[in-house]
Amino acid sequence: MQTGTLISLTLYFVLMLGIGLYAWKKSTEDSEGYLLGGRNLHPAVAALSAGASDMSGWLLMGLPGALYASGLVEAWIGIGLFLGALVNWIVVAPRLREQTVSYGNALTIPEFLANRFPDKATLLRVVSAVIIVVFFTVYTAAGLVGGGKLFVTSFAGLFGDVGMSDYMFGIWLTAGVVLAYTMVGGFLAVSLTDFCQGCIMVVALVLMPVVVLWGGQGDGFGQMNVTLTEIDPQFLSLTHGLTFIGWLSAVAWGLGYFGQPHIIVRFMAVRSVKDVAVARNIGMGWMFVSLIGALGVGLAGRAYMQRNAIPLDDPETIFIALAHLLFHPLITGFLLAALLAAIMSTISSQLLVSSSSLAEDFYRLFLRKNASEREIVNVGRVAVLLVSLAAIAIASDPDSEVLQLVSNAWAGFGAAFGPMIFLALTWRGMSGAGAVSGLVVGALVVIFWIVMEWNASFLGGPGVYEIIPGVIASTLAIVAVSKMTSSRAAAAAMA
Repeated sequence: MQTGTLISLTLYFVLMLGIGLYAWKKSTEDSEGYLLGGRNLHPAVAALSAGASDMSGWLLMGLPGALYASGLVEAWIGIGLFLGALVNWIVVAPRLREQTVSYGNALTIPEFLANRFPDKATLLRVVSAVIIVVFFTVYTAAGLVGGGKLFVTSFAGLFGDVGMSDYMFGIWLTAGVVLAYTMVGGFLAVSLTDFCQGCIMVVALVLMPVVVLWGGQGDGFGQMNVTLTEIDPQFLSLTHGLTFIGWLSAVAWGLGYFGQPHIIVRFMAVRSVKDVAVARNIGMGWMFVSLIGALGVGLAGRAYMQRNAIPLDDPETIFIALAHLLFHPLITGFLLAALLAAIMSTISSQLLVSSSSLAEDFYRLFLRKNASEREIVNVGRVAVLLVSLAAIAIASDPDSEVLQLVSNAWAGFGAAFGPMIFLALTWRGMSGAGAVSGLVVGALVVIFWIVMEWNASFLGGPGVYEIIPGVIASTLAIVAVSKMTSSRAAAAAMA
């Protein structure tokens, strides 16, 4: 059984490496090509690249697992993300594509902020780059943990002693393939592999619930509803047991989109501003189908396992379990490749954004201001390797709580960068001091909220997701400081 699965996974890895070589020949001559693909992404590639790098293993493991364990009420996170992504495409995408060109042809988010607010240029580049590198290193580690656990679950004992050897093999293999095509092909390789990975993911998410519901012993929606209702009469309720705070914390995930560098950098690389609308329609269509598929995996999977009395220790492994139970080994390999695709697409995006910040916002800014384009590309490749090694070190402990930090990192980026990016693109009255204050206040409020554990319990009631106070505080800081500094500047001019 493992042989057929390994064949499919091997073909998948070969495809990813082949794309990396193609991209190496097409777009790595200068830093704009290596870091943004020459700003010439086809709208379909930009759309699926943004979606695949966004969803990660959460789409195939986290969301189905939550639905498997708790029912349809967990769908509110997906609803919030869908709405947040839609606003991101409508408001942020066209403006960011246009303004990053008009403000000095910025190649990174920190560089755009520096060009937009020249009076605070160095401070903005350094602070934002530090946040990007630190949080994305942890974020990357979380993805590698997912790759390691996939190999432990699917190929335990295949590469030696059961346990750590399989786990570390999964980490090194996942990191090695991602490193190869990211270092060689840069942004174009990451985007093209994301496109392929996005296609694989959506096919798998449609195929899996269809087979569970109507293949083998499946009897369609009717039998699923009966089985799930027997488990809990409220299993298919969107509101059962849901408090207002709980609902708000779930849908507030959508607020994080405006501040995720690995997602919004795709907007900077779309072929033209006109193509943004096309990319939006493709991306939102992909996201809608994928989210429905993920809901189907969790609910149909719970009904199938219950009906056949099959135990499942970890709900987040329902996708993997169904892949092994219901499909031919070659198809199982394809389905596991979809899970790896979700993991790898996010890792590669995070690595490239981190390396671009190190190359453009540290190396070029402080060490070699007159560095050649070829030198910056090579520095970017070295930075990809260094960030990867740090992430591997963090991920080497399979019992670490790094996966929990994903939600914290999403909140941190969303609160620190989200209001700042949104207002920088839409409000001319924003000042450089306001941008710095929003970045710092948003990050600090999120960290303070986590340290106080108010995301678990707040004022004796349910916890409040830290992105909510973080976004509110960051927005207020930006507006207040911008108005205050504008008033001072006006007063000084009059004097």
